[in-house]
Amino acid sequence: MNPINVAKFGGTSVADAAAMNHCADVVLANPATRVVVLSASAGVTNLLVSLAQGELDEAGQDAQLDKLTGIQQAILTALGNPGEVSALIHAQLGDIRTMARQACQHTDAELADRLIACGELMSTRLFTELLHQRGIKAQWQDARQLLRTDSRFGKATVDLAATRTLCQATLGPLLGDSLVITQGFIGADADGRTTTLGRGGSDYSAALLAEALDAGSIEIWTDVPGIYTTDPRLVTRARPIPEISFVEAAEMATFGAKVLHPATLQPALRQDIPVFVGSARDPAAGGTWIRASTETSPLFRAVALRRQQVLVTLHSLNMFHAYGFLAEVFGILARHRISVDLITTSEVSVSLTLDHTGSQSNGEPILGDKVLAELGQLCKVEVETDFALVALIGNRMSEAAGVGSRVFDAIREHNIRMICYGASAHNLCFLVKESEAGNIVNRLHQELLD
Repeated sequence: MNPINVAKFGGTSVADAAAMNHCADVVLANPATRVVVLSASAGVTNLLVSLAQGELDEAGQDAQLDKLTGIQQAILTALGNPGEVSALIHAQLGDIRTMARQACQHTDAELADRLIACGELMSTRLFTELLHQRGIKAQWQDARQLLRTDSRFGKATVDLAATRTLCQATLGPLLGDSLVITQGFIGADADGRTTTLGRGGSDYSAALLAEALDAGSIEIWTDVPGIYTTDPRLVTRARPIPEISFVEAAEMATFGAKVLHPATLQPALRQDIPVFVGSARDPAAGGTWIRASTETSPLFRAVALRRQQVLVTLHSLNMFHAYGFLAEVFGILARHRISVDLITTSEVSVSLTLDHTGSQSNGEPILGDKVLAELGQLCKVEVETDFALVALIGNRMSEAAGVGSRVFDAIREHNIRMICYGASAHNLCFLVKESEAGNIVNRLHQELLD
């Protein structure tokens, strides 16, 4: 396996020139790092999404564009307003203005992806210039020439074989004597049209490039020193985890741990590439290694929380002692590419949860009117919001005695709407009201992890 390292930096890590310099220090500290993947500067993607939705009047657009220009110009000023890069950034800002005006005339998923992708294109131009000013040989690379996807704008699926071929041909000749700086989150379909991988997709991009290049490691640099036992903003007693298995980390990412994009670990797991998660602000603080196997495998490793969950309950007397109903339901969801998290059934109803935090890049909701109309032809549909999903992550949880009693005794004062247990040895998860979620996570951490 090639010993190169792929390093990814998130939005806060490239928020301004000072943060970018910290990133450069981290990159230079590891000679194996040959590919650097960047998100857009903090706040930029949200501004672009608001413009892409086409709901702002001209004054509202101009206000967002002024904020966007301010973020980019502050970095340019810190770099001394280098002529070539300054011209590129301002040309990009002009393109954004044009596309924002077009979005007001008609909402278009392809246009939205082209507009939203501009954040990463600008941050990578600026970071490449910063490296050049520090005397480092760096090559800017358009990720749309590397990541080949389908044409599902907003949440594209990657063609792994085509991506591998493109990466080997395009990046292979560059890696020997140059750093390659490229964008996360974006790719292109077979016709060269810009696509995006869904919010948070920069981590996934880094892992895909590492897989395509047979890399030896992946580093995900964010604003926290590793993966914690739970969100430290919710539980002050939360502590960093030195190492965690791929399967545990995947469960944590899936069920709400925001340090990693849920899809990130799939390429790493396929090629058994270790993943390190650390803080770009404080690399000396260490972090978390994610590996195929770990020295310890505790029953309870962490508690994850995912907010903005939707509970959909489908009622139909046709389910009673019948077959095929669930197949029809999931056929409808599959046609609209909607992924279901939890599911429970009775004789005449089925309840399932959907994750609205996993919406498309352009902010469009997953459960739209077309889906509801199709389901409504099949059964009565009830949609409830304001739920949160709490997940305990660990090992051997479906085999160990007393797990359920320990968990639910700890939160006996709270109402639980839905439970999923036994499908995986690595998680026990349940649905609760959003307003109670913070207290529940605190209580579970105190009783099971402290």
